[in-house]
Amino acid sequence: MKRKITVLLFIALLNGFSFSLFAQSSVLYDVVLSGGRVIDPETKLDAIRNVGILNNRIAQISSEPLNGKETINASGLVVAPGFIDPHVHGLTNQEQEYQLHDGITTALELEIGVPFLEEWYASRQSKALVNYGASANWGFARMQAMEKYQQELLELKQDIASGSPHTSMVGLGISYDNTLDKAQLQNMLQNIKSELAAGGIGIGVFIGYVPGANTEEIFRVYQLAGEMQATIFSHVREPNLTAVQQAISDAVLTNAPLHLVHINSMTLAQIQLGIEMVQTAQKRGFNITTEMYPYTAAATGISTNMFSDGWQQRVGISYEDLQWVATGERLTKETFEKYRKTKGAVILHMMKPEWIKAGIVMEGVMIGSDGGAYAPLTHPRTAGTYARVLGKYVREDKVLDLPTAIEKMTLLPAKMLEKVVPMMRFKGRIQVGADADITIFNPNTVIDKATFEEGLKFSEGIAYVMVNGSFILKNGETVKNVFPGQPIYGKFKQ
Repeated sequence: MKRKITVLLFIALLNGFSFSLFAQSSVLYDVVLSGGRVIDPETKLDAIRNVGILNNRIAQISSEPLNGKETINASGLVVAPGFIDPHVHGLTNQEQEYQLHDGITTALELEIGVPFLEEWYASRQSKALVNYGASANWGFARMQAMEKYQQELLELKQDIASGSPHTSMVGLGISYDNTLDKAQLQNMLQNIKSELAAGGIGIGVFIGYVPGANTEEIFRVYQLAGEMQATIFSHVREPNLTAVQQAISDAVLTNAPLHLVHINSMTLAQIQLGIEMVQTAQKRGFNITTEMYPYTAAATGISTNMFSDGWQQRVGISYEDLQWVATGERLTKETFEKYRKTKGAVILHMMKPEWIKAGIVMEGVMIGSDGGAYAPLTHPRTAGTYARVLGKYVREDKVLDLPTAIEKMTLLPAKMLEKVVPMMRFKGRIQVGADADITIFNPNTVIDKATFEEGLKFSEGIAYVMVNGSFILKNGETVKNVFPGQPIYGKFKQ
């Protein structure tokens, strides 16, 4: 017991706490969360406790009363680590307000990444509601390697530096049919290294949108990732198990850490087998993980390669299964061909509820929203992913218990990221010394309210959200003029 107390005291001192653990009642904490059901997925704590926050970190977890400058009565509520979303595309405060109402405290663009990372990180400094970060954008790196796109890139750099919401390459519709020659390939790899040095969290490889990328190009990117131990975040080539196997094969051959995004929309009816492949690789010691979102529809740009000839057969749907985000209408052959000439977004109703239920219960599968840029009728996952897991799959359908669901939304993404983002070891946990990123919700009422028919709405039941020790949501209402979000950088930042 004496040794345990000594270790705890050392951890507290290491993280800047100067008080004595033996005199917790005399400490005045910045904030005390009183009487909530505290769930920590790593230590398996699930009990009524009081939590003391000091200097933006969790300083005490106790069954004894604590004194605070501010005390929040959390009786009847769950006190959980803030939710970590590894897969967002909406990166402005407009989307982040929906995210925080869904309990998210860290929102990362890892599937695609952001071009000109140095400028983008600088544009968000002291302006973000939640923690933010992005991967190195492979599509951007290959554009940089081609001389003919330099003017477009200059304009893009100016947009990003000025705070424009342009964040991904999917909607640009350029460069993706080009195959790189040997010199361009080497330049592209060097460009990726430069973006990692700017803070990139691994490498976003959205091969499903880049028909010009041949087998060698992708293999060389994986080789680089293996050499640097930089995680690949992959949208696989097309929605089938063969594409999943290709990504896993490249990762195994090169020892590259691999995270497969939205495995539900990549494997469809074969989701259980796809996840089993990931689990088998993990059991053999390979650093391969995956995620899914809890909805039966996908979404993407209608002008992308996803809708090249044969899309109906590849995905197993037709025109009437497509919903145009701008108006909410279902499409016909005529309206599809009309809108295909634009750069708008479309929702693909392509999955069955039983596929989602089968996947979400499988061990090790984390949750990621794939939430997009704001539009009133955009995919509801932009606003409701995490509340939907808690409300539908935990409370209503009872396919997950609450601690397991919280683990999928907090600890699993934190641990997936720790080797490439060391600061993530302080997130995804309710422990002494952890960052005070905390979500407090009512397990009896939490639910998503956004729908495909009526569009975006704030989730219900998320009562409080704290980011780096500051409240950004109180009593279900956004705290105005508070910007506690901090940048999340990869380990390669120079």
